[in-house]
Amino acid sequence: MKLEIDKKDLMNLIGKTQNIVEKRNTMPVLVNVLLEADEGVLRVFATDLEVSLTDSVKAKVIQPGKVAVSAKSLFEIAKELSDGTIQLHKKENNWLEIKQGKYLSKIVGISADEYPVFPTSEGTGFLKIDSEVLRDMIDKTIYSVSNDETRYHLNGVFFEQKDDQRYTMVATDGHRLCLVSRQIPSSKTITQGQGVIIPRKGLHEVKKLLEALSGEFDITIEGSQLIVKKDSTTLMIRLIEGKYPNYQQFIPTKLTQKIRINREAFLTSLKRVSLLANHKSKAVTLSLTHGKMEIASNNPELGDAKEEIEVGYDGKDMKIGFNAKYITDVLNAINDEEVDFEINDQLSPGLMRPHNDTSYTCVVMPMRI
Repeated sequence: MKLEIDKKDLMNLIGKTQNIVEKRNTMPVLVNVLLEADEGVLRVFATDLEVSLTDSVKAKVIQPGKVAVSAKSLFEIAKELSDGTIQLHKKENNWLEIKQGKYLSKIVGISADEYPVFPTSEGTGFLKIDSEVLRDMIDKTIYSVSNDETRYHLNGVFFEQKDDQRYTMVATDGHRLCLVSRQIPSSKTITQGQGVIIPRKGLHEVKKLLEALSGEFDITIEGSQLIVKKDSTTLMIRLIEGKYPNYQQFIPTKLTQKIRINREAFLTSLKRVSLLANHKSKAVTLSLTHGKMEIASNNPELGDAKEEIEVGYDGKDMKIGFNAKYITDVLNAINDEEVDFEINDQLSPGLMRPHNDTSYTCVVMPMRI
């Protein structure tokens, strides 16, 4: 394999693989990317066996071939080289020579035959979705995904097609739940009436791709994989096996106390007051009276804080405790100027929604005070 490629193109190609390659050394081969040069194109393959990426750029291919090399080493060397053409040349024993001007280095590689078999895609039945819509749905749910490895089915976001044109994403860690639905005009059915669980790492990689490239993306479910495509880039994510809980039963109904709050005022006050909350529990107390809410924290080791904000509330006086981080996460994901916060009593979960968007719902469990 011998080729010439512009530094910018090589950096863009290898940069996308940096968070995908395995860093824990459970399988040493997975710290590598597979490079394949042929017919005027350099392709890259990267996988950790859960998330896989393939992409390609144009290059001047002098001699076709393929080799697997360290993704980190190749990226860091290319980053320090000057703008312009870089020469890559596979040498004996699968070493890769990197040359530019008077600079010359060789990095250890392995045979392409030792690289894991890359997942394939039939490439049919794709749903077209705007990058802004998909990114918004991910942002509104991913922070609620569970970190508990023993509850593996909660380590991802549940994605389902509710009808022909409405898609829903749900995430919960047992303490909070977020649900967002969006209309996506299409005649395609990509989840066959069954929801799928997309792992957190895979969604983070989808989000990075959405941030780097705008416009419409193609997505589909094929067997046990979610496939996301844009131009030459294809991301394949192995779905989490298991049954997601019936999330509808966790969403409270018939809540009696309704509060309308300015999102920015609530968020900034919570941030200030929670600075003196217990670092582990992040507990704050919300005390409600007519037209007012007092937010308070108390930590014997640090001190205490409180702040009063005006709210739209005319119910009975009430005190309820919450983890401040759970509420600030929700407020950061909401774009509306005002938030509706519904509760029953100090032992029941609270429900938060943007005032003008009923398609986004967040449930937060209270804390004992």
